Amino acid sequence: MSWSNVSLRLVQAAGDDPLVERLVRGEPAAVGEVYDLHHQAVRAFATRLVGDPSSAEDLVHEVFVSLPKAMRNYRGESSLRTFLISIAVNHSRHHVRSAVRRRSALERMHQEPRGESGDPERDARRRELAALLSQALDELPHDQRVAFVLCEVEERTSREVAEIVGAPEGTVRTRLFHAKKKLREMLQPLHSGGSES
Repeated sequence: MSWSNVSLRLVQAAGDDPLVERLVRGEPAAVGEVYDLHHQAVRAFATRLVGDPSSAEDLVHEVFVSLPKAMRNYRGESSLRTFLISIAVNHSRHHVRSAVRRRSALERMHQEPRGESGDPERDARRRELAALLSQALDELPHDQRVAFVLCEVEERTSREVAEIVGAPEGTVRTRLFHAKKKLREMLQPLHSGGSES
């Protein structure tokens, strides 16, 4: 297929969305406009997936830098925002590993964020739960982590997630099932042990 045929297909995929059409045509200003419209949603997803603001910010940057080239794969079958989330998923593996290493280093140095409520005991429990959940998520395989964050945290349907990750809907459900099972097993001691007082 020649480049002109690819360009024609991409412009047709853009449909009636002039911003997508401008992206397809390679207009640099269009990337800035897409960033203005969608960076908050991409950043929220990246933060939930990676669990580390610095690594999440790096991931957001990578998504928008790679957008012009990624537009070659845009078919117009999903919204532009969904397409951006799929780019984030494709680029996230390295960032998740980086965040896991950073959290591990912080734990070794005993640097915990301070609570902001007036109840130090409650703040300590929240920090402990957040750390345990982050640690449990870090133990999940990447595909299961992505499925859990998209389905359970962002409350997307398995059909939407299938579009984003490029896998059959049944595969997404299976990944989610295994993610939930592993998280339950890892977090079970919290529920069965209870708090000693």
